[in-house]
Amino acid sequence: MATYLGTHGSKIQNYTTDPDNPNTGEVWYNETDQVLKFQYPAVTTAGSWRTGNAMNTGRAALAGSGAAPQTSALGFGGYNPPGAGLTESYDGTSWTEVNDMVLRRNDLSGAGESNTSALAFGGENSGAKALTESWNGTSWTEVNDLNAAKSLANGIGIQTSALSIGGIVPPAPKSANTELWNGTSWTEVNNLNTARRDLGASGPDNTNALAFGGNLAPGNSNATESWNGTSWTTVNPLNTARMLLGGAGTSTSSLAFGGLTPTTNYTNTELWDGSTWTETTDLSVAIYGFGNAGTANSALYFGTNPGATEEWTGAGAPVGGWSTGGNLNTARQGLAGAGTDNTSGLAFAGETGGPGDRVGATESYDGTSWTEVNDLNTARSNLGGTGVQTSALGFGGFVPPGNVTTAVTESWNGTSWTEVNDLNTARLTVGSAGISNTSALAIGGDNFTPPNPNRSEALTESWNGTSWTEVNDLNTARFTLAGAGTQTSALAFGGYDFSSPTGVAVTESWNGTSWTEVNDLNTARYYIAGSGTDNTAALAFGGTTGTLTGATEEWNGVSWAEQNDLSIARQVLAGNGTTTSSLAYGGGAPGNSASTEEWNIPSFTTKTISTD
Repeated sequence: MATYLGTHGSKIQNYTTDPDNPNTGEVWYNETDQVLKFQYPAVTTAGSWRTGNAMNTGRAALAGSGAAPQTSALGFGGYNPPGAGLTESYDGTSWTEVNDMVLRRNDLSGAGESNTSALAFGGENSGAKALTESWNGTSWTEVNDLNAAKSLANGIGIQTSALSIGGIVPPAPKSANTELWNGTSWTEVNNLNTARRDLGASGPDNTNALAFGGNLAPGNSNATESWNGTSWTTVNPLNTARMLLGGAGTSTSSLAFGGLTPTTNYTNTELWDGSTWTETTDLSVAIYGFGNAGTANSALYFGTNPGATEEWTGAGAPVGGWSTGGNLNTARQGLAGAGTDNTSGLAFAGETGGPGDRVGATESYDGTSWTEVNDLNTARSNLGGTGVQTSALGFGGFVPPGNVTTAVTESWNGTSWTEVNDLNTARLTVGSAGISNTSALAIGGDNFTPPNPNRSEALTESWNGTSWTEVNDLNTARFTLAGAGTQTSALAFGGYDFSSPTGVAVTESWNGTSWTEVNDLNTARYYIAGSGTDNTAALAFGGTTGTLTGATEEWNGVSWAEQNDLSIARQVLAGNGTTTSSLAYGGGAPGNSASTEEWNIPSFTTKTISTD
């Protein structure tokens, strides 16, 4: 019989409090609570879809390298109109146009294991075709034809081991035809039990496949059949009958998604466990007639107009979460921050009482507690700030008396603040990005000076360690926004521009020269905080929509995904770090807050073992 000592190499340890960094699976005894405890990583309980970068040319009725991974896929053919021979390669982030097919066509089938190895067969171009083409990563080459010319079939497998399933074999409106590819030629094998076209299918090779849904001409099917290399067996049906749907996986673990009936486009996603289909998280957009690739745990769809792409991540993915850290010594809002991760932060300035109560207080965080260090020379609130714990920059903001907007910039060397050259335009609630006191961006903001009304700014200024230089403006002027990244690769998100009482969700990406609008936040808001390393990796948290929010979203270079919320909803807070290790501190909740929260991916759940 196995023992804990034999399995883990140590005895159960006693602690007065829970240990800071227990090993996964480690059991300990909490003497204060008088219970046994253990910790495990938090993971998702269901899969989800996330928007990816669109294809260069949107089109329907295309095919894909179905057995390829999500990070190395190929999309080819389609209807643009008319039939297209276009080929695009996906690297997990973006699509690149590569050499066209030999014969342009739509309603074709595909197979393949990557964006360098694929097979295209059948399709429509002034009639059904039997043509087969092989892709070697550079160009398409004609190889041996199908035995039966067909369109609206489905294909599974890889370049050397594939199946062509169902479709239209003229003059019949539907077919049960199945052909097997061995890397050289096609052989007719046992038919489907249910003849159909426009069906979904999945499978890694010609010995392992699943066929589901489709068009019975007339009517839609929910029939599912499993292929064992020799014959098809009818198994439990889909929950929703539909045609022109996508699929990814194997005969024992598959995903079915999208599709349509004569009256409805579907977002439905179903998960196959080898026995039954279960409805799971829907697509973002109702869609049909697209290409697909991947597995039941990591899938991809692409195509139609305007060439949409979505990526599926199955259950069991690591989940980020916020945990309580040490409180600031001075509770405040409207502060700024700098730092590399959740063990290294710098908090400075802010408002501690009424509207005129501004401070220059600076505190340094070591992963456990905050320590007071030398103050800013100019007390203020609602300023911009960026950098790291030993090399930071603070700029702009509100200064007393009279709540005057300032252009003052101060540089932190790890010990003290020094006044340096001012911003060209005084403003507050400015977004910021940068990695040190020699490299920063000041983004947008509000140049409010009583008695003049608030005014949104689109201005961007770049700091080189000596002076600020005006560079290209934001596309959307706004203030109370957040920024993340570096002087040459930054992201600006959220804020307020008077167009909506809830703030804006606008996100813009900076490439070192200009701003480009990209996908919006899921939750529009202002007085938001952020962290991140560049324009491909950022975290947005907190703010207000008119109501305080703790909403947290993660940016992957293409889209925002909702994450676990802050424990304390608040606005006008500060933050620093990365998408896997960040800090959030201070803010208005609605009073001045000293609270610090630490973000981690993965996060962990602690459980108590009952000894009753």
